[in-house]
Amino acid sequence: MSFKNNPSFAVVLPAGGLGKRFSSSLPKQLHLLKDKPLYTYSLKTFLSIPEIIELVLVVPAEWESHFEKELLEDNKILSESEQNKVKIVLGGKERFDSVKNGVLAIERASHVLIHDVARPLVSERIIHDCFAVLREDFACVVAKPVTDTVKVVSDSFVKKTLDRDLLWLAQTPQACKLSTLKDLYQKIEEKPLSFLPTDEASILEFFEIPVKVVMGESKNDKLTHPEDWNRFL
Repeated sequence: MSFKNNPSFAVVLPAGGLGKRFSSSLPKQLHLLKDKPLYTYSLKTFLSIPEIIELVLVVPAEWESHFEKELLEDNKILSESEQNKVKIVLGGKERFDSVKNGVLAIERASHVLIHDVARPLVSERIIHDCFAVLREDFACVVAKPVTDTVKVVSDSFVKKTLDRDLLWLAQTPQACKLSTLKDLYQKIEEKPLSFLPTDEASILEFFEIPVKVVMGESKNDKLTHPEDWNRFL
């Protein structure tokens, strides 16, 4: 069956990390941004979009019961109809493993968008632009052009300057047809990659699958370090 003109969409939200770079015993995604846990911002944004029929949240094993209680047992964050769209699965050792666990848990959608919960202010414009690319039967990555001059440095010395007109900073969502990603996971299972992919676009690139760029936004930047918090308060 062709989904080109009438795809259905699922979202995988990797929240399986423990935020080691955040220097806290509490996972970064559970820290409050203003008055709400960080991970709930993008979660609620995606659930507000009718085209999203499934959402898989990938969480650390030791925090599974916390997320289940907060999202699926209490009614403080999600309505009953929103809870019916959400599934919680456990993360893996690396981001790649966590995303894979989330993707394999999708049951009904034809296409999947993967988005980092550490990018809390993803806009509906970005999401709908991803939908448009997927309807064209392409994979996509959200990215924004580099504005600073970029240097290649080795042993504290500049080796060369890169042409910034060719450089973009990858963001999320990153998206493609669900069957494509599942097929690639199977290939990787049979013949592991020689590198650890840090995002889905790099996997698609390796297998020479065209990836179209969707224009990103500065407000969709990632929260990585404690000082990043102040930019969003």
